[in-house]
Amino acid sequence: MYDIGNRRLRTGEVAERAGVNIQTLRYYERRGLIAEPDRSPGGHRTYPADTVTLLGVIKAAQRLGFTLDEVAELLDTGRRGHPTPDLKARAEAKIAEVERKIADLCTIRDSLLQVVAAGCDSLTACTCNDCPLPFADLADLADLADGDAS
Repeated sequence: MYDIGNRRLRTGEVAERAGVNIQTLRYYERRGLIAEPDRSPGGHRTYPADTVTLLGVIKAAQRLGFTLDEVAELLDTGRRGHPTPDLKARAEAKIAEVERKIADLCTIRDSLLQVVAAGCDSLTACTCNDCPLPFADLADLADLADGDAS
């Protein structure tokens, strides 16, 4: 890749280099994640080259599980130029969230393994012995609860 220095990039160039589509680029502008571009004398939107790097940072944060709202808050904190423990605290909270999701996924996997081992053949009328997924029983309980409420 060649050094583009202070050269301004047009919308398509930024999108291509960052691996996003133009609609994503404009959406990030509207959300305030990236600055509104300047206009060239011909009316084209032009961005500083570091916009590509910023887009990479945004996408990397999303891959780590941060929402765009969280990314926006972190970027805003960073733009103020003050060191903050906010990123560390948010990363720790994200780790806890990921750990909860992993536990949930393990539970789902284990349940599915039980379904396969039992030979389940229906969600509502399974004929296997000791079906590990009592959906029909749960549905009956839900119907009873709904009936009680009326």
